[in-house]
This record gives sequence, structure tokens and C-alpha cells, in this order.
Amino acid sequence: LFSRFNSAKPRKSPPCTSLHEIAPPPQKSYLQQIASLCKNGQLQQAVGLLTAMESDNFRPGSGIYGELLQGCVLGRALFTGQQIHARILKSGELIAKNEFIETKLVILYAKCDVPEVAIQLFRRLGTQSVFSWAAIIGLLCRVGPNEEALLGFCEMLKNGVFPDNFVLPNALKACGALQLIGFARGLHGYVLKMGFDGCVFVGSSLVDTYGKCDEVEDARKVFDGMLQRNTIAWNSMVTGYVRSGHNDEAMQLFYDMRVEGVEQTRVTLSSFLSASANLGAVEEGQQAHALAILDGLELDNILGSSIINFYAKVGLLKEAELVFRNMFEKDVVTWNLLVCGYVQNGEFQKALDMCRLMRSENMRFDSVTLTSILSLCGDTMNLKLGREGHCYCIRNNLESDLAVASSTISMYAKCKRISSAIQVFKSTTQRDLVVWNSLLAAYAELSLSGEALKLFYQMQLVGVPPNVISYNSVILAFLRNGQVDEAKDMFLQMQTLDVLPNVVTWTTLISGLAQNGFGYDAILIFRQMLEAGTQPNIVSIVSALSACTTLALLQYGRTIHGYITRHDLCLSVPVATSLVDMYGKCGCICEAKNVFDLVGNKELPVYNAMISGYASHGLAVEALSLFEHMEDVGIEPDSITFTCILSACNHAGLVSEGLELLSDMVTKHGLKPSMEHYGCVVSLLSKSGNLDKAMELLRTMENEPDAHILVSLLASCKEKHEIELGEYLSVQLLQLEPDNSGNYVALSNVYATAGKWKVVSEVRNVMKEKGLYKNPGCSWIQVGQELNVFVAGDVSHPKSEEIYATLALLGMEMHFMGYAPLIS
Repeated sequence: LFSRFNSAKPRKSPPCTSLHEIAPPPQKSYLQQIASLCKNGQLQQAVGLLTAMESDNFRPGSGIYGELLQGCVLGRALFTGQQIHARILKSGELIAKNEFIETKLVILYAKCDVPEVAIQLFRRLGTQSVFSWAAIIGLLCRVGPNEEALLGFCEMLKNGVFPDNFVLPNALKACGALQLIGFARGLHGYVLKMGFDGCVFVGSSLVDTYGKCDEVEDARKVFDGMLQRNTIAWNSMVTGYVRSGHNDEAMQLFYDMRVEGVEQTRVTLSSFLSASANLGAVEEGQQAHALAILDGLELDNILGSSIINFYAKVGLLKEAELVFRNMFEKDVVTWNLLVCGYVQNGEFQKALDMCRLMRSENMRFDSVTLTSILSLCGDTMNLKLGREGHCYCIRNNLESDLAVASSTISMYAKCKRISSAIQVFKSTTQRDLVVWNSLLAAYAELSLSGEALKLFYQMQLVGVPPNVISYNSVILAFLRNGQVDEAKDMFLQMQTLDVLPNVVTWTTLISGLAQNGFGYDAILIFRQMLEAGTQPNIVSIVSALSACTTLALLQYGRTIHGYITRHDLCLSVPVATSLVDMYGKCGCICEAKNVFDLVGNKELPVYNAMISGYASHGLAVEALSLFEHMEDVGIEPDSITFTCILSACNHAGLVSEGLELLSDMVTKHGLKPSMEHYGCVVSLLSKSGNLDKAMELLRTMENEPDAHILVSLLASCKEKHEIELGEYLSVQLLQLEPDNSGNYVALSNVYATAGKWKVVSEVRNVMKEKGLYKNPGCSWIQVGQELNVFVAGDVSHPKSEEIYATLALLGMEMHFMGYAPLIS
């Protein structure tokens, strides 16, 4: 296309050309009056003057008709323009076939968005000038299709008409809409070659086009190279940053814009509000809202919708409602934003009420509304309402909309109706990648790894290449089904095929490996994630810390804590809770307390983790003190809190405190004790020798005691030589867990304490007949990246002789220092 300029002699085009340069000299007196009236927006008076001229038998020339048509263009007065067109036709071919008038008519119909007439008149032109081409290409950019606009641009070049500073912005706009970066770069080259780079309108269009093509670096180069920047250029750059996810840069550019005194428009503030919403920058977004008020900007659909979107995304729904009520005109987009905001913030009833209000206001649901409603139904597992939404889609011919189809599939999957999800998928004839991924995610949701893998290969057979989201779903399906090796293989496969893992991929692997008991592998994947330059999110950090906690890998836990500190990642409640829990379970209660103290707004999960840490370290006094402080600051405990605090009382033997807490749990806080709560108190009473009180508490329970409670009572029977009660409890225990070797061992211990060795032997023989063996307790220690596990009397370690020799020396040293080592 652009090779034509190498051979043809370029015409020297001025920066700004005017159609009046080719107009014939008109009758001056009437012409000046009509031109003045048209420029001042007094079009009807100008037409009246034309009528007066004709009544005086004065024949208007092309100049007068040209001014009248220009007035119609400025006022977008199509009807008046058609009347003038009729007068031109009546006046004869001398005027009607005038090149100047014919071009003006093309411009009129093009500016008034009447493509059929404009294109028909354009094709009849004897000479298609740059002005007529500019009008037609601009028309096609507005009403579409943009492809036709670019084809017209190419035809213009082919006919030897050189685009000017009015045509180029429209061509660039079409490139941006179609994201044709190659074509846009060619236009940029033409701009530089023809000297249009100094035109602010062309420069602004280049910035906008590069931004829409996600080439923000090139957009910034053009922006920085502009000698003069108007508001449009600034807006295009800010919008480009937001579109490409560079929200910090967008906000900084907005501040620069303010410093330079450039006026902000609705578009500027809308883009800034989007950046604020994406970053969760509440204060900055509120300042933008304040600027809109101070500048007296009306809450129209664009600005009002942007403010509602911001408040909804940051969870300030009351403010969003206030803005919504103050808007004079609300379109379906505005309603959808508030409905979507309610759904995303879990305000499902308000979302439904808003939908009912929409219907009462005669607003029709569109695909976005239905997508939000179906998402709500999936999150609440409201199958009845979901089916009603699906029926509405069918009745209103929305079921073919791909976004609606995807949401319907997801809704049925979350409601455990996979057959209905498959049916919707099969009825969607034109399936894009999103629809395929929706069914893949549905299979993953229900742990159907086989079906997910089959669909994964099926989509490739029909020519739909999977993306990173497709791989994520298959990996999740494998991990939820416990197929760790298959998940790892799929992860390697995607990397081999140059599909880059995103943060969701890494997080899915880390959390899935940790939940399947592969904690060390989860930590290694977390390290690979950091090496790949992917910043972890809250879920991946919490999952990695969970793996450290499970395996007591203190060294790796500290490393992750260091990463959080170095990268200024805020101590959110999930991260802080995981750190406190990790340090507490790894034996570093002081470090757990340090993290706890650093948390500004402490919520219940952080308190629970700290109380649990105190409990596991036997620090019951500290646990009770923190529990009382938590109540004093107005934080209501939950069932987990009582499990932790009762466990602390159990470890420390605080009987009265434990009984009082169990009573307060019901009377003061209105919580129903679970088996775990009863188990803590029963164990507490049993250990303190209050077997009668323990049995009395059992009788008050609504359900039968579980195995853990019976085991704690049985252990107490051993200490108190309660053989008869021990036998009774053993019968109950063996009925609950007949294949648990620990139950037989506990029963034999009761008989052994009573000296009934014959019965002990019989119990051991029953164990042998059943093939049951006592699971030995084990300890472990990490040296470097290797985890060393030991059981009692273990000699399997290659350095067992050195280990036992060191252990003996430690025993002797403890003996000399006056300690009695508990070594058997």
C-alpha cells in the first residue's frame, strides 16, 4: 500500500486545508449575511433570507447554497439540509452539478450519519476530493464497519488522493478499533513522511490508536514527542495506560496533567476512576469524585457510571447508591453496574431488588444484566432462580449471546447440574474460547478430571487452541481429584508449548499441592514462581505458608515473611493469620506475637491464630488474657475461638475456666457447642480426675460422643484404674472404629495398668488376627532441603551411629547439669 509513495511525487499539502479555497466567488451582500447567520447558529433565519432572495427574483449562486449546507452540517440539521438539497435540484444542473455543491452535499449526509445517501452521492462525484473522502471515511468510522473505512482509505490512495490531517485521524481511529497495529504503524510512517507529526489532532489520534492496540510504550513516545498537547492527547494517554493495566502510570499522568494546568474532562476523570478502582485506591477515587463536583460536571451516563463503578469495586455500595439516585438519566449500563456491584460484594438480595426495580421502570434486561443474575444464582446455588433466568434468555433470544451462554454453564455447574451445563454448551452453535473454558471450569469445579481432559483435546480437534485459562482448569481438575503427577505433567506441557503460566496457574498448583499433602513441592513451585518474575497474590502466599506450617518448615516460612516485608506487601488479614499460625506451630511464639502486634486492624481470624498459638505452647494465661481483650474491643468470638481457648485450658488443666467458657459460649454468645468443644472439656475433666463430671457432661450432649472423646476418657480410666468403665468405653469405641489400632492399644493399656496380663495378651492377639499394627510416633528435622524422619529406636538413617552417640553425650551433659532426661 505505502510503496506507492516511493515512485509518485508527493504533493505538498498544507497542515490544514479548507474547502472554501475551491469555491467560486459568490454574491457578496447576501452571501455575507447568510454566512454570518449560519455561523451564529441562526439557520432558519438564513433559510428565510434565501426565500426572500428568491421572491425578489434573485437567483442564489453556489456560494450561498454552500454556506447554507455548511450551516446544516454544523447544526446537524438533516431535514433543513434535505429542503435545501431539493431547492438545489430545482435550480438546475448548473448548481446541482457544481463540484463544490456536490461535495458539500456528501459532507452533509455523511455528518448526519445517512450512509446510503452519502455513499450514493459520493460515487456520482466527478472528482472525489480529499474533503469528500474525509467525510465518507469519517462516516464509516462512526457507523461502521471500520474495515470499510480502511478499504476506502486504500482506494483513496489508489486514486492518487493524498490523505490530509482530517482523514488520518479517522483512519487511525479505525485501526485502533480493529487493533490493526501493522496498519497503524504504516500510517504513522506516512504521518512522519508527509510532515503531519506537528498536527496536534494527528498526534492525539496516534496516541489513542497505540493505546487501543496495547502498545503503551509507543503511545508514550508519540505523546512525549508532541510539541503541543491538547486535552484529547492527555486523555488518550491516561486511557491507554488504564486499558493496558498500567494503573499506577495512569494515576501519575493524571497528576502531571493537573500540575500543567490542563483541563480535566469527563473522560479524564472516568479513566482516573477506573485506575483507582483497579488499584483499590479509595482516597484517590473519592478525590476524583470531588473534582467532578467542584468543576460542576454533570452526572451524565459516562461520568456517573464511572463513579458508580469505582464505588462498587471498592465495596462502598452506599456511596454508589447515592450517586445512582442523583443521576438524572440512567441507561441500562448504569443499572447493570449497580447490580453487578451488589453481586460482587455479596449483597444478593439487593441485586434482586434492583432487578425488580429495573423492570418496574420498563428497563429491559440485556446480556450484562442476565450475566450478573446468573452469577448470583451460581454463588447462592439458587437453581430455581437460575432456571428462570435461563428461560428469560431463551424467550428474549439471548441464549445465543456467548457471555450469557458462559454464565449459564457456570451457574449450572455451581448448582451441581453438570448435565444441564453440557446441554447449554451443546445448544450453543457458535462457541468461542470463553464458552469452551466455561465448561472446562465446570468440570474442574466438580473434580471431573477425565471429562475435563477429554474436552481439552476435543476443543483442539475443532480448531480452538487452548489458552492459559484452559490449562488452569485442567490442572485444577487433576489436583481436586488427587492426581498430582498428571497436574505436574500438564504444567510442564503448557510451558513446552510456550503458554506462559499466569498468577492463577502458579497459585492453583501451590494450593493444590499443599492440600494434597505435597507441601515441600508446593514450596518449590512457589520459589519457581518468584524466579519467573510473577508476583504472588494473597492466595499463593497463604498456600505456601500453609505448606510451611504443615511440615514445620520454619526456614522457608521466614523466607516468605522476608519476601512480604521486602516487597511492602500489606499484612492483609489472611496473610497475617497465616504468618501467626506458621510461627506458632513452628515453635516461635514470640515471632508470632511480633506479627500479631504489627497488624493494624485486627480481625477475628488473627486473634484466633494467636490464641491457638498460645494454647499449643501451654500459655493458657496469655490465651485467656487475649480472649478477654478481644471481647473488650468488641470482636465477637466464633466457634473456632472457643476451640482454641478451651484447648488452652485443657493443656493447662484450668477446669473452672474451661467450664465457665463452655457455659458462656451458649448463654452469652448464643453459639452451639460442637463435638470438638465437648471433647476439649471432657479431656480437661478426665485429666483432672473428674471422671464423674465428664460422664455427666456426656449425658447432656445431643449426639453420641465421637472416638476422640472416648479415647480421652479411656486414658483417664487407665490412670484411675477404672477397669469396668474402661471396658464399657472400649466396647463403644471399637463399635465406632473397629479397624483403628490405637483403640486396641488404649484398651490393652487399661488392662495392663490393672495387671490383667492375660487379657492384654488376648487384645494383642485380636490385633494380629485383624492385621492391625500400632502406628509409631515420629519426629523430623530439616537439614538444608532434606527432611529427616525418625521413629523410636530407629536405626535406618545412614548416620544413626553418630546420631545416637551425640544423643548419649547430650544425655550425660543434662545429667551433670542436674536435669533428668526423658530418654528410654
